[in-house]
Amino acid sequence: MPLAANFRRNAWLVVALLWVTACLNYLDRLMITTMRSSLMETIPMTEAQFGLLTTVVLVVYGLGSPFAGYFADKFQRSYVIVGSLLAWSIVTGLTAYAKTYDQLLALRALLALSQVAAVPASVALVVDYHRGSTRSLASGLLLSGAMAGAALSGLGGWIASNSSWGYAHQLFGIIGAAYAIALLFLLRDPEVEPIAVPAGQTAPAPVRLGEAFRSLFTNRGYLLMIGYSCVLGVVAWSVVGWMPTYMKEQYSLTQGAAGMYTTLCVNIAALLGLIIGGKWADRWSRRNERARILVPMIGLLLAAPGVVLLIKAPVLGLALTGLAMYGLFRYFSDANMMPVLCMLVDARYRATSWGVASLF
Repeated sequence: MPLAANFRRNAWLVVALLWVTACLNYLDRLMITTMRSSLMETIPMTEAQFGLLTTVVLVVYGLGSPFAGYFADKFQRSYVIVGSLLAWSIVTGLTAYAKTYDQLLALRALLALSQVAAVPASVALVVDYHRGSTRSLASGLLLSGAMAGAALSGLGGWIASNSSWGYAHQLFGIIGAAYAIALLFLLRDPEVEPIAVPAGQTAPAPVRLGEAFRSLFTNRGYLLMIGYSCVLGVVAWSVVGWMPTYMKEQYSLTQGAAGMYTTLCVNIAALLGLIIGGKWADRWSRRNERARILVPMIGLLLAAPGVVLLIKAPVLGLALTGLAMYGLFRYFSDANMMPVLCMLVDARYRATSWGVASLF
């Protein structure tokens, strides 16, 4: 079968398979934040210690991202994804058996270490399949799985309230492990297109860690993208971390209502933004090769008034409108991040470039 026909048959199947993986990734990572009371009743800890359970994941995940991305460039991405999913599902299940705070903290660090390779390998595998005018939409759809997982993480708290926090971890650990086994038979890397080899060289250059970092950190366009990632991260984590508290205090809401309004509003708007921003960039790219750069720029210009409306709104409805504007337009950037990296970096180091940007 011709290579192009094989891509058409498998490209969207790969997005669907990896959407579920991204959903499980974020659900397993974030559900612990929704079961605070149940967890603290079983394992005594201070508020600061509970916060550290999330912080340790971010620290380990961030530090491991560049090397995990390189790992996904060095070996078959499909096997890296399946191995990562199976590993973190086992860790999720084992978390149910933690008896002390130190055990729980160590398992959270291990969860981050086992999850870190999945996203760089997934976004790189999707663009390996989607090489033309579907690249941004496919990337946006993949990352919408993460938004869905974040929104569904509340299931962990619901299960913990009705059964136990340990049962929630056991359940999702089993689901993830079963899906990893299914994925082993369904997910494949695409056939490799012939690569032009320079004169005097008998084979394509191998993937090397030192060369990967030199290639990226001497690339002015990529360094600009790192700075861009930092700015996006500062704003995104500020909204995620402080918005529920701001809503609660500003509009005299209960803790539950503030959390629900914020989570649903941002995640639903972000999911739509990933799809709209990806689709728009793909269509525009047929006429303008810079479309995947311009769409995120326009998105940020439209997101800024949403933030201003949010902080100036006299009533809750207007504040939620501003929050939805921010979520919708800001995520134009995420849908186009990997497609833009594909325009800037060596094709051998796409997953590494995503991992380094994730660290920053």
